[in-house]
Amino acid sequence: MAELYLSVDQVAELLGTTVRFPRRLIEERRIRYVKVGRHVRIPESALADFISSHTVEPIRRPRARYGRAA
Repeated sequence: MAELYLSVDQVAELLGTTVRFPRRLIEERRIRYVKVGRHVRIPESALADFISSHTVEPIRRPRARYGRAA
């Protein structure tokens, strides 16, 4: 078990959100989690997968060759 399991508080701190957001992700089953007794832990890889799947890449538009005329 080389993977690190994070608490809900740790995930909220890493995402820069309140604790309510990761709890909602768990409730809606939008992120993988592990139940350890009554505790909920989120694998670090699940958090990385969630972040990468919701990352929006910028659109690269070709630059105009000449500036706009006024």
